Amino acid sequence: MKFFEKPGPEMSDRVPPGQHLAKGFPVLTYGDTPQISIADWRLKTWGKAERKTYTWEDLMALPQQDFTADFHCVTTWSKLDVKWTGIAVPDFLATLNREPSATHVLLHCFGDYTTNLTLADFNRPENFLAHRLYGEPLPADHGGPMRLVVPHLYAWKSAKWLSGIEFLPQENLGFWERNGYHPRGEPFAVERYSGR
Repeated sequence: MKFFEKPGPEMSDRVPPGQHLAKGFPVLTYGDTPQISIADWRLKTWGKAERKTYTWEDLMALPQQDFTADFHCVTTWSKLDVKWTGIAVPDFLATLNREPSATHVLLHCFGDYTTNLTLADFNRPENFLAHRLYGEPLPADHGGPMRLVVPHLYAWKSAKWLSGIEFLPQENLGFWERNGYHPRGEPFAVERYSGR
């Protein structure tokens, strides 16, 4: 059985250049998969924003939405119409005071992974903190119990095992960005690797 197929030209508005459609939902992780219980999970914020610690219950008390989004991995596969449940990033940010100088975020994860976004790329209604996948609790290998999903950028920006959001007045590159990946990662512009 073929696990990937080349999309037809009719899919060019949904499948970025150089991508292939995945039959399943591949799992790609750098390092070990953290195992975090819901009871132990916390999300912290700091930097140019309020220093806060959110529990699982705090996040579950926020508005919950179902999201259907395409998912594009920099390793050239895409999965269309992935069904998630979670909290829209603007709804989360509404719980938090930020300083006007905050223009970027650095996302921190259990397992010490980091990735960076501009605040404009982060604070979009189609981005969300996901805790369910296809109606089931988000599995650890897909970033459970909670991950960020940023559909308009390559999937390394959709940080798994989210544990912290650092608000910054300037860009601070994350793990893959320091190791040669593009600082933004827009799939339709094929921003895979840095030109720096």
